[in-house]
Amino acid sequence: MKVLAGTSNSKLCKDIARQLKLKLVNSNIKRFADGEVYVEINENIRGNSIFVVQSTSNPANDNLMELLICIDALRRSSAKNITAVIPYFGYARQDRKVVPRTAIAAKLVSNLITNAGANRILSVDLHAGQIQGFFDIPVDNLFATPIFARHIKKKIKLKNIICVAPDVGGVERTRALSRRINSSIAIIDKRRPSPGKSEVMNIVGNVKNKNCIIVDDIIDSGGTIVNAAKALKDRGAKEVYVYITHGVLSGEAVNKIKKSSIKKLVITDTIDNLGKTNKTNNIEVLSIANLMGEAIKRISNSTSVSDLFK
Repeated sequence: MKVLAGTSNSKLCKDIARQLKLKLVNSNIKRFADGEVYVEINENIRGNSIFVVQSTSNPANDNLMELLICIDALRRSSAKNITAVIPYFGYARQDRKVVPRTAIAAKLVSNLITNAGANRILSVDLHAGQIQGFFDIPVDNLFATPIFARHIKKKIKLKNIICVAPDVGGVERTRALSRRINSSIAIIDKRRPSPGKSEVMNIVGNVKNKNCIIVDDIIDSGGTIVNAAKALKDRGAKEVYVYITHGVLSGEAVNKIKKSSIKKLVITDTIDNLGKTNKTNNIEVLSIANLMGEAIKRISNSTSVSDLFK
């Protein structure tokens, strides 16, 4: 077993390798002057099982292309098995046709990764569960819920907690966390007048005088979560905490969070946000490295990954 680090999240790659007590594969990944990606493997990997770690976050197209070229380089270097470890799977929100004559980009990306030569996929909190079916190879989808639950029990020592789903689609994720911390749930009923914008229509459940924990998989521009937090406060919530797996944090997202009524935003390091999150005190980053390292170890040893979440 060996681990190859992509360039999208170098710190996470190093943390995973440290958890596994492995050295990263000696490689040379660079960009030519015209933007083309060049990948060279500088050690013998023939007959080895290789885990290539690369989030397809911003810049999504560059990082995706780098992942594909890494997989191709490993395949041509006679690697035995290639597992694409994609902590954040970009294009996951384009998983269906919401209007006529649009692409299903998540399926296209799945085909590209499979055809490049990957034998297995390991990801974290895929935006939609059906994306696992877009691949014709095994997919292991990890969940950040246990990490969030431990953090809430250890750091957010509050009573009268309620978990809040930011929309109907997030109910299953919210219920999974509520079971671990023994709380009730509420649901925000919202509509999207246009992509990237949302309006809170109603809140299902009583949040008055309660400490609310919003749970979601992705925070992008931050508008949806900020509006949700404001709606909860308007309905009498004491404090609003937000736990989100993937901190995309596009544009002015950090400033929106900083100025909002959100007490604390907790994200994981599936995306490298060090340059953004150190600008504010109400954003905390939890490491996903131990979870991913343990999953990689179990895949390598052909033992159960799902047992991690029992």
